[in-house]
Amino acid sequence: MVTGLDLHATLHGIVMDAVGAVPSAQRGSLMARDGEQLVYKASVGLAGVLASPQEVVGSAGPATVLSTLSTLSTLSTLSTLSTPDSADSARVMAAADWYREHLPGASALHLVPAGAVVVLTPVHVQGQTIGVLAVEQPDGQAPSAEGWARLRALAASAGAALERRELYNDKARSAQEVRVLEEVLNAVAARTSTHELVEMISKGIKSVQLGPQWRSVHLVLLSDAPSGDAAAREIRIYHVPHRSPLSFWNNVRDGALTAGRSVGIHVDVRNAPAHSAVEQRGILEDAIERGVNGIAVAPITPEVLEPAIRRAAEAGIPVVTIDTPPAEGSRARAYIGTDNVAAGRLAAEMMARLLPGGGNIGAQTFWLSAINSRERIEAFRAAVSGTPLDLQPPAESRLDIELGMRIAREAVETGGIAGALGVCAENGLSWGAAAKALGRAGELKIVAFDLLTDTLAMLREGTIHAVLVQREHEMGYRAVQVLHDMLSKGVEAALAGLPTRAGSGGGSAPRFIDTGVDVVTIERTPWSLPLSDYLPLDANRKAAKRREQLPYESRAKELLLVTVDAGNEGYRDERAPLDARSMVGRVLSTARPIIVDTHSSELHDAPDVVEARGKGAHTLVGVPLLAGGSAFGALVLESGRRAACSLDDLTTIERVVDTMAVAIENTRLVHRITERTHELEHANRHQESLLDTIRELSSPVVPIARNILVMPIVGTMDAQRSGRFIESMLQDITEHHARVVLVDVTGMAVVGAASVEHLLRAARAARLLGAEVVLVGITPAAARLMVEQGVDLGSLVTRSTLELGFAYALSKTGGQIVYRRSPHLQPF
Repeated sequence: MVTGLDLHATLHGIVMDAVGAVPSAQRGSLMARDGEQLVYKASVGLAGVLASPQEVVGSAGPATVLSTLSTLSTLSTLSTLSTPDSADSARVMAAADWYREHLPGASALHLVPAGAVVVLTPVHVQGQTIGVLAVEQPDGQAPSAEGWARLRALAASAGAALERRELYNDKARSAQEVRVLEEVLNAVAARTSTHELVEMISKGIKSVQLGPQWRSVHLVLLSDAPSGDAAAREIRIYHVPHRSPLSFWNNVRDGALTAGRSVGIHVDVRNAPAHSAVEQRGILEDAIERGVNGIAVAPITPEVLEPAIRRAAEAGIPVVTIDTPPAEGSRARAYIGTDNVAAGRLAAEMMARLLPGGGNIGAQTFWLSAINSRERIEAFRAAVSGTPLDLQPPAESRLDIELGMRIAREAVETGGIAGALGVCAENGLSWGAAAKALGRAGELKIVAFDLLTDTLAMLREGTIHAVLVQREHEMGYRAVQVLHDMLSKGVEAALAGLPTRAGSGGGSAPRFIDTGVDVVTIERTPWSLPLSDYLPLDANRKAAKRREQLPYESRAKELLLVTVDAGNEGYRDERAPLDARSMVGRVLSTARPIIVDTHSSELHDAPDVVEARGKGAHTLVGVPLLAGGSAFGALVLESGRRAACSLDDLTTIERVVDTMAVAIENTRLVHRITERTHELEHANRHQESLLDTIRELSSPVVPIARNILVMPIVGTMDAQRSGRFIESMLQDITEHHARVVLVDVTGMAVVGAASVEHLLRAARAARLLGAEVVLVGITPAAARLMVEQGVDLGSLVTRSTLELGFAYALSKTGGQIVYRRSPHLQPF
């Protein structure tokens, strides 16, 4: 039964039937075009002529034989056996010649019977020859008419299966391209770092374009520093690490921030190193000290975290865990995440469908001590108990990619396993990489967790068969939502009606919110979603959360979200002078993309092309990042394949790069605006300081005699200055017990109606404190202007000079001026 779940099994069954359709046949294979090469999709019995016992091999040599089959022409290497149909004779080739050309590693050709032939049946898709069904006939006889008919029917079935897979793959590729573009656009708003953006693009392009097999994707940016000589400018090169992306925890963060914005609560996101549960506990303890209102945490080691959770509970701070359940007897109020027991059972069900005949199953996880890992493994083991499936003792990679790869490779080589379970994110990738390296891609049945971009690529190419995808965005969203409900409704009211986790007991046991999983395969099956449908479904779920209306919290509150940081290990960037002779230099100067064959292009002597060729790259692609019509950087891609980048591939890359350019320019613009804002804020603070100094100097208060003050005014008197002037005057009147205040207007630019009104207000205010304001220093020009404007000074006393004003003040305070001759002065 063809379900679409396992293309390899379908094709293997077709080859088995084909071998059975040819009398005495023992070996057969199915190959399909991949660029200019043929690759094996399935094989039977080839171990007898191979140096290694692999049943499935990779490359099957050049695809030129397809054109022969397509036109039914006879090549010099084809057999000319006498048959009733000359077209049939064109499909029969000497077995030794066939294996020599299309079976790399066939070291035991002496075991092929003398005179044996290989019967070749073309595989068509929409009228095009895309592959060949090859069956060895030991006695050298061509099949009968009935045999040909059977082989053609089987080839048609293979073509239908390959076409069905390609249609689903095309839909998945389009959906993933849209997803990558959306992620880059989101990075514009999120101010994603350049490192994260490069990783996002690198992984994204590789998951969209499987054919080129991009081995390296890196970013080159021109330095911001201007230079008169463009060739002498500096470039910065960003290299992507060979490690798992941060997409899982970024999705958790985005879900939490979306909910926080919806309810008006600030969510502080902190990351703890994946290897340091102690540091994670320290983050919680700091948050408790500063009095956050609630905490959501993904425990690295729940037992290590429990003392901090208890402290939070004692301080009245509710705690929920996400992704990993809390320790037994925890004071955490809820676990929000995957039902790992149910997920383990689902994984077992998918494996049983992939291996109906049973077999040994290898398993790998991050940590055997992790609660979620244990629950998935134990549920898987319980589900396969009593079946032909046998789960081998699981191994732990300890979050070490290289260790995980070694464990997987050893198990695939020597463990006799038919299937593999990747219990946590990167574990599935380790199994997939080992299967590809050892020629068992597709034949080793792999069920993985979490749809990382590398996992997505392996699912599309058929290396991984099924993925259980957790809903991590939902985890972050529901965590904030539940904490908000606890704060607004009360803890017990918010948790009322929620179930407890199975086996955790009742009473104060943590409540459980199951965020669910999706089973994703490349094709639609009765038990899974096709990848092409899952990708837009996931995007729509996130969009719905952004639009969801939640009760808004008007009070200022802060929640803490603590996740896991995979670290920046492997990130590398370097600075170098721009070489105008390089391919990158050409891309930047012409602002046009370039595809280079490192062995035959006119740029084969360019320094970066020479370096790429030395690392095994055959195709080098440079695509400019444009702003205002000129290039400010380039994305560089390397592939070990010849002619790896088609024009369609280049068009896709350009779409992604154009969006990437917007994100990088936005980041740079925000950086420049931030810097300029800081500069302006500093300048404004400096200006305010100067103005304060000027104001103090322009209206100083000087006590010149007992109960007498002088306040000179320099400049203009507006409403803002009037308020400060009156406030300062009243304060000094009170402090010095002043009875007269001499306001000297000699330095005022204009003494008009508005200025006089402000002075009259000051006089009335002083009078309330028992002091009199005297206006002194009025110039003839000022006096004429006041008369022309009809200014009425009312009862305000005026004097033309400060000396006369001082004399008036003395008369009001009972003082007098005494003139004495200095003893140092001699009479004339």
